[in-house]
Amino acid sequence: MTTTLKLEISSPHRSNFPKDFIWGTATAAYQLEGAALEDGRSASIWDTFSHTPGKVKGGDTGDVACDHYHLLERDLDLMKQFNLAAYRFSVSWSRILPQGRGAVNAKGLEFYDRLVDGLLERNITPWVTLYHWDLPQTLEDAGGWASRDTVAAYLEYTDVLSKHLGDRVKHWITHNEPWCAAFLGNLMGIHAPGNRDLKTALQVSHHLLLSHGLAVPILHQNSVDAQVGITLNLGPTYAFTDSSEDATAARTSDGFMNRWFLDPLYGKGYPQDMLEIYGAASPVIVAGDMEAIAVETDFLGINYYTRANVKHKAGAGLFESEQVHVEGEYTFFDWEVYPQGLTDLLKRVTYDYDPPAIYITENGATYQDEVGEDGEINDTSRLNYFKLHLEACSNSIKAEVPLKGYFAWSLMDNFEWAEGYEKRFGLTYVDFTTLERKMKASGKWYSDFIKPE
Repeated sequence: MTTTLKLEISSPHRSNFPKDFIWGTATAAYQLEGAALEDGRSASIWDTFSHTPGKVKGGDTGDVACDHYHLLERDLDLMKQFNLAAYRFSVSWSRILPQGRGAVNAKGLEFYDRLVDGLLERNITPWVTLYHWDLPQTLEDAGGWASRDTVAAYLEYTDVLSKHLGDRVKHWITHNEPWCAAFLGNLMGIHAPGNRDLKTALQVSHHLLLSHGLAVPILHQNSVDAQVGITLNLGPTYAFTDSSEDATAARTSDGFMNRWFLDPLYGKGYPQDMLEIYGAASPVIVAGDMEAIAVETDFLGINYYTRANVKHKAGAGLFESEQVHVEGEYTFFDWEVYPQGLTDLLKRVTYDYDPPAIYITENGATYQDEVGEDGEINDTSRLNYFKLHLEACSNSIKAEVPLKGYFAWSLMDNFEWAEGYEKRFGLTYVDFTTLERKMKASGKWYSDFIKPE
């Protein structure tokens, strides 16, 4: 079903963005590539999880996904058609080091060679995310991210990949959304590997941050003059009322979602209020860890989708709070459309943490797309969503936020993790039977908006 946003739409103006502002789209390996067990790739935790009955809607898996692995040239031409200046993608660790470490899979490296070279031939700058949740299953079997040994394995993977691609890739993201990997995957159990344990989740979060900090100097060493950062999924948290109880609930929610990762990355250590709440479940920290995590980076990537409205509720879990479903516009994911939250978030991050540069590394929406009788996909709500959020970006720049680029999520419909193929985020429609790609109305608008003047 196609719906139209009722929010007042103010079309953004390209002239409000700097001439050197970076425009791109983003994807992730497991959501897109397919070829799950081809050319030496081993299983990741998402292969295992998606093949476990009841874990993914419809029993869907990423075995084929968009078959990007085999349709690479077609997709590269699509990116050129989009007028992209940059393309953010992640690398499948299991394709490079099938055992997680040790022997390197040459065919895996060859695929990313073709991808990177194909981008450069089309004057599209590659932005590489090293880890987008798809840990090799062999490492999970040995303890996963809860084990400090996985940090060492990640550094080996980082070294191999950056030595191989570092002559051509100059923009690196160590991790995508460590909050999701830690808490959706190890506390709530709704993402791979499916654990439900607070202490495990917190230890995972610490090791993800530690691996980031230790990887940054490796990336700089192997990729001369590279820009290196990390991507966090962040969202502003608002108290539902002016009561002190709701204010405390909102502060705690912010600690869980935002400050737990931002504070240590910017040298403030883990938030004391959260350590007190977590108590004995808090992570084990070795001397030197916090200094390593706080390594200087070149930018912060932010993925923004929605905000949180929070109120106090006695006895409601560890935080004694709950999110409130306020009246407003919502996406098919039941996420509130709230572009002001993006401006609020960017201003707050700038003021509290002063990153040298910020990039929106994901922003987008899922709606129930329909192919019209004329074959077109008139996804007006998604198009308007992008207009609203680009206007929010423009307002942030006016407020002196060091926002340097924007990557729409996503280049095309793909495997949406636990939601399978039901939730479509793409600027391009994918028929998952024929694998045909067709640009939606939102994609046509975006490609026109970002076209070089």
